[in-house]
Amino acid sequence: FLFLFGLCNVSCLCGSAPCLLCGCCPSSNNSTVTRLVFSFFLLLGTLVSIIMILPGMETQLQKIPGFCQGGSTIPGVENQVNCDVIVGYKSVYRMCFAMACFFFVFSAVMIRVRTSKDPRAAIQNGFWFFKFLILVGITVGAFFIPDGTFNNVWFYFGIVGSFMFILIQLILLIDFAHSWNEVWVRNSEDGDRKGWFFGLLFFTILHYALAFAAVVLFYLYYTKPDNCTEHKVFISLNLIICIIVSVVSILPKVQEHSPQSGLLQSSLITLYTMYVTWSAMTNNPNRACNPSLLSLVSNISSSAEPTPTSTPGTVQWWDAQGIVGLVIFLFCTFYASIRSSSNTQVNKLMQTEEGKGSGVEGEVGEDGLRRVVDNEEDGVTYSYSFFHFHLFLASLYIMMTLTNWYMPDTTTQAMLSSMPAVWVKICSSWLGLALYLWTLMAPVVLPNRDFS
Repeated sequence: FLFLFGLCNVSCLCGSAPCLLCGCCPSSNNSTVTRLVFSFFLLLGTLVSIIMILPGMETQLQKIPGFCQGGSTIPGVENQVNCDVIVGYKSVYRMCFAMACFFFVFSAVMIRVRTSKDPRAAIQNGFWFFKFLILVGITVGAFFIPDGTFNNVWFYFGIVGSFMFILIQLILLIDFAHSWNEVWVRNSEDGDRKGWFFGLLFFTILHYALAFAAVVLFYLYYTKPDNCTEHKVFISLNLIICIIVSVVSILPKVQEHSPQSGLLQSSLITLYTMYVTWSAMTNNPNRACNPSLLSLVSNISSSAEPTPTSTPGTVQWWDAQGIVGLVIFLFCTFYASIRSSSNTQVNKLMQTEEGKGSGVEGEVGEDGLRRVVDNEEDGVTYSYSFFHFHLFLASLYIMMTLTNWYMPDTTTQAMLSSMPAVWVKICSSWLGLALYLWTLMAPVVLPNRDFS
């Protein structure tokens, strides 16, 4: 969708806000279009990173005459390009470094923009061609960064940024579940249509069933009777906390203050927590506690696999948890671009305004083209600065996901599993559950505050 949207808006790359929408695009608000185009930039960088880390890419580049150092040559032409930097995890680090710098600069520039009348709002909502050139320029410059400590330092930036982005993903999932529950409950009450209610019940049971199945598989394949103590603690503790959160969400006192809360939200959060737990365990360098997906499918004993000390791990971007992570990332990024939530607590966390400007319709000009409506003259519907900071963190998360959160080792030119990645993911799951629990308990603990 974002790719088609980007193609659809090529005609407005050189325009200023609000830009034109071509005939294939629906009428929309300026705030929504801007977020979608910036998300398209992020998606484009992600696609480039995926292409550059594909297996065999370096071999294909080596075949281009006169291109790669040490590759096919042309008489009289000296190969200049270091293809080792272009492909593999180094290319992902540099591509994501460029995107992170791009969004961080915009986050700093857009601090405290209150309305679209601010001159900086024109930069936010227009001049797309020039912003695209800036992103390309930063990307080209990033590939000239010498090796050395860059990869190791940027790895730790990725760890911290990804930790924060996992929390944002959880907030977006909470908001999505709230909106989902609210709409389907309203539909079931209108005209006494029970199909919507049974739909909610079905998905709630499905989420819990998948989460329970995941727990069973975790105990079966990621623990050993006399080993893997950390995994046993992670699985058990997260399971207990998820049960507590689910019970709290349906307590009469909580329902009295937050009638929109329910088991649908808790089930989705439980399922996401189990994904984060699985993702964390797949980064454990102890291969006895972290069997590869291939060995699980082919019933090969994990004890026969080489240890990371004898054979350094290699990057496998197609790893199952990485693919699931990309799918969740794409959903959350798209949802963050179009969301207009009625949940006050989530809006405060995400720096957005409740339903502001959502009723404005796109205008049709004399030339027959639909124009994006400026719905932020009286006040912005989202924090420009926070939105770019969110994309900044998303760039770091993509970098870590594509490289499986492996720590680069410049001496062996390999990527190694590391315990810091395990603890970052597990701690983010705990903090995320605590955050969700607070959204349930805050109206009860602080009854004098308005959480409606």
